[in-house]
Amino acid sequence: MADRNRKWMTEELVTYAYILLYIALSSGQIFFNKWVLSSKEINFPYPLGLTLFHMVFSSVLCFMLTKVLKIMKVEEGMTVDIYIYSVIPIGATFAMTLWLGNTAYLYISVAFAQMLKAIMPVAVFVLGVAAGLEMMSCRMLLIMSAISFGVLVASYGEINISWIGVVYQMGGVVGEALRLIFMEILVKQKGIKLNPISVMYYVSPCSALCLLIPWIFLEKPKMDEQGTWSFKPLVLILNSLCTFALNLSVFLVISHTSALTIRVAGVVKDWVVVLLSALLFADTKLTLINLFGYAIAIAGVAAYNNTKLKKEASRATPNEAVYSVPLVSSSTSND
Repeated sequence: MADRNRKWMTEELVTYAYILLYIALSSGQIFFNKWVLSSKEINFPYPLGLTLFHMVFSSVLCFMLTKVLKIMKVEEGMTVDIYIYSVIPIGATFAMTLWLGNTAYLYISVAFAQMLKAIMPVAVFVLGVAAGLEMMSCRMLLIMSAISFGVLVASYGEINISWIGVVYQMGGVVGEALRLIFMEILVKQKGIKLNPISVMYYVSPCSALCLLIPWIFLEKPKMDEQGTWSFKPLVLILNSLCTFALNLSVFLVISHTSALTIRVAGVVKDWVVVLLSALLFADTKLTLINLFGYAIAIAGVAAYNNTKLKKEASRATPNEAVYSVPLVSSSTSND
């Protein structure tokens, strides 16, 4: 009996350690990106270049881990047809999410960006209804209205609002919503279940290519004008490594708990990011209206997650949730 209790306590401690690791990595990655892009810190104001570096790094690391060192395994079942009609759209929308989401940090504070991201379930639900993956109901309509109202109140309370930053952030939200819809189509209609390593292995090269084209035309000329490409390789490598570690932490949390746990942890992480950003960044000025609106939006997000996961649990086994988890964005995590 004593051995069983010790084993249970050890498993509990390991689980909580994984959850704390996810919250720390997810929050830290957001602050890290802001730090790298900020003109007052590292001063690498090239969100396209930063995101492109992330994807190239992820592609190389995934190849090394799966094909060279063979430490991890890539799930089978991928075909040319599935790659063209499912993986490429996922890669393109993922690139769009990272590009626009990171660009928003040049114009708005981390806290306000996080508040705007709370509108994500609304975008996912609306696109899901349009794609025939979701059904409209009074309950969901009420939840979507609560989230939208909360975000509007939080935005109204923002002191230093930049509409350019808002547009970029909303574009990132739409890109993330489209990516999640394509992921759901891949899992439900194509029957492909991929773990995070497999998703990164297939999606990262595609995203890198989608980012390379606009980078050549939009940011490369600016970097050439400087005469030298002013960036610190070690900082960018550490930044990319944190992104990769974040995706692995999601897999560890879900494999030891459930998809519900990662979503609850995501809500805790959101509050951590909002409150810490007020302490770490001078451009963050939180108001009571900000916090009140964000609290309403987060309550709506929690209700949405609960409703969504109940539906998923009714039609899937616990193990299936591990393989259907979407890849985390390097600019944010909405899980």
